[in-house]
Amino acid sequence: MNQRRLVDLDAWPRRDQFEHFTRFPCTYSLTIRLDVTSFTTAVRQAGRKAYPSQVWAISSLLNRHEEFRMSVDDGIPSVWDVVHPAFTVFNSDRETFSSVWLPHDDDFDAFHAEAVELSRIHRSADRMFPQGELPDNAFDISSLPWVSFTGFELNIAGGHGHYLPIFTLGKYVDEGDRVFIPLAVQLHHAVADGFHVARLINELQELFDSAGEWL
Repeated sequence: MNQRRLVDLDAWPRRDQFEHFTRFPCTYSLTIRLDVTSFTTAVRQAGRKAYPSQVWAISSLLNRHEEFRMSVDDGIPSVWDVVHPAFTVFNSDRETFSSVWLPHDDDFDAFHAEAVELSRIHRSADRMFPQGELPDNAFDISSLPWVSFTGFELNIAGGHGHYLPIFTLGKYVDEGDRVFIPLAVQLHHAVADGFHVARLINELQELFDSAGEWL
């Protein structure tokens, strides 16, 4: 479940970039707006939950691309066979959140059902990690459904040792007949460039546009 393979540095096209951005560590963040008009309509018509559906969409795309499944130990890069989403669940009574994780599943129906149940179980949790420690191949997704932001950046002490991407979703914004959502992505430059995150965002937009086919 948590297997990974070492990267062959001699054959890796990103070796120069990787070595440069590990020698001079650099993380970066990008905030964009996604058009979720078709997605929100499909969610409503299918009787689904939006947040678990968003988590599945992001997880599915990350598992298509090696650059978003990277781990680095003692300077040696490797690629996880699969990464799993860890997402936030808000406790409105305590005004705190918990981070829970779920194994990735290509089957949307199965994943959605598990995610909804996991959120129900832990929505009253009084610990940040009610399932115990997250697996090493878990990536983070959080939601700020109370505010629509135009910029978002995490400042993590020692964050240059974190190579999996981090996602933050915001509040829907209605503009005429369109609906948008802000999405912030934080990445390590050693494993992914602007090209890679742009491709990911474009694919996520396409997935939201076609939500009626998979929801």
